[in-house]
Order: sequence, then C-alpha cells, then structure tokens
Amino acid sequence: MAGLKRLIRVRWILRKNFCVPILVAMAVGLLAQTTDEIRARWIEAQGGKALAAIKDTTITGTIEFVQMGINANFTLYQKEPNKMRIEVEFMGVNITQVFDGEKAWFTNPQTGTIEEMPETQTREFARQALGNDSLFHPEKYGISYAFKGKEKINEKEYLLLEQTFSDGTVVTIYLDPTTYLSVKTKGKTINSLTGLPVEAETLHADYRKVEGTLVPFQLTTYYDGQEFQRMTLQRVVYNTGLDDSLFVLKK
Repeated sequence: MAGLKRLIRVRWILRKNFCVPILVAMAVGLLAQTTDEIRARWIEAQGGKALAAIKDTTITGTIEFVQMGINANFTLYQKEPNKMRIEVEFMGVNITQVFDGEKAWFTNPQTGTIEEMPETQTREFARQALGNDSLFHPEKYGISYAFKGKEKINEKEYLLLEQTFSDGTVVTIYLDPTTYLSVKTKGKTINSLTGLPVEAETLHADYRKVEGTLVPFQLTTYYDGQEFQRMTLQRVVYNTGLDDSLFVLKK
C-alpha cells in the first residue's frame, strides 16, 4: 500500500509540474496572438492596403512653438522605406533637416553651413524617418511590439501597444478600443531645440481621410508635461515620385 501511495504521489508531482510549462506556453501564445491582433487592427484602421501602396508622402502645415511664441511653416517629405526631409521657415529663417537612409544632416541657421547631426539626434531622426514598410515588416527594422493591457484616461480605457526599437527606445501607443486609431504616443525623445532627452507625449486628433488612409491633422506635443508645440497639417499628398536627391544636402 505504501508503494502504491508513493507511485500516486510521484505521478501527481510529475503531472503538476508538466502542466505548469504547458499553461505558461498557452498564456504566452495567447498574449502574442492578442498583440498581433491589436497591431493588425491598428494598421487596418489607418488604411491597411492603402498604406502599403504609398511610396512617398508630402505634408505641408504649420507649427506653433508654444513656449517661445513662434509660428512656423513646414514641409515634410518622406520616401519609403526610411528617407525624410523637413523644411521649416519662420521669421525669415529657413532650416532644413534630412535623413538619407544612413546619416542625418541639417542647415545651421546661424552659420548657413551644412552639418551632420550629433549621434543621439541622428538616432531619433532615423526612427522618425521610418515609413509604412516598418509597420508591415517591423522585424526588418529590429522593431517589436507587446500588448501592455489597458489604461484609463478621463474615464475611458485605452489599449496600450508598446513599440520597442533596436536601440532600446520604447514608445507606448494608446489606441482607442473602438476605432483602433492612436490617440497618443508616449516615450523618451530628444528636445528638437535643446538636444536634451525629455519625456514626450503627443496627442493625435482631427483624423481625416486621405486617399484611403486616415491621418491625424492635429498633433500636440508635451515635453516633461509642458506643452511644447502644436502641429497642424494643411495638406497630405502621396506618390508624387520624390527623387532620392531630395534627401541629400550638398555642402
């Protein structure tokens, strides 16, 4: 009888410990599936196949630097998969920043010379330059996603989709659970004026249809809790055939 009890005990221990990794694996699988589903619905909400057809984007609008009381006009050019050019004009001053797919350059408004961006700002600019291809194929760019549950803001719960880049930068995307459009992004970034790291939050509003996609025409950014800038889009155009030479600044 004692031997039978020991056998039953051993079987119970084996069964218990064998079930634990199975349950863990199932939980991880469900979490991964949930993350993939949420990311897929987020992409579909923005335009899905229409996004995949975009080869280049041109955006014009205005920027208000709230704390400085400065208003500026801007034009942003983006070409798949990772080229970007931004032209900003205010008070007769013109500043151009470009990322050619490998390096970032800018025009120094004080000297008028073309200079390479410091390493930290280059990494930030390179992330911003990533286009729609990085949404569909994040693994190509060392990007991973994870669903981090929900967070309540003003009595409404939002889905948290965490985006982690190859350099360790983490951005949290707040998604409306009804539309699956982003209402806010949050993460550390570089202050575009001081070059110092800050905690940034950008609110996305006024979504409008543009050639089968939905684009937020109003973006308000806060640095360390203080309102920093308000960006208002005026026009968004796709596939105008931007040439690679546009993303090169010649000295």
